[in-house]
Amino acid sequence: MRVLKELSIQGCKVTLYLWNNRYLIKMEQGYLEQTFKVDQFEFDDDSSVLRLLDERFVEEALGRFDDMGHSLHAALQRVNEPDGDG
Repeated sequence: MRVLKELSIQGCKVTLYLWNNRYLIKMEQGYLEQTFKVDQFEFDDDSSVLRLLDERFVEEALGRFDDMGHSLHAALQRVNEPDGDG
């Protein structure tokens, strides 16, 4: 796996990789991450892949990070709840 580019967009670390004829776009926010895989041959070059990261795409990803964080927080609370067996 080869790192092609790293950048920051609206507080997210974004890394573009090339691996097995696919571009991987990895977005990280804190302890959460999302990875998108696209066929390398759908794009002319690395910079054309980054055009996927338009305002709407990023806003939707940020919304998913919020949902992921809420889900994880709720699951952690359930795991750490006393079970009443005292």
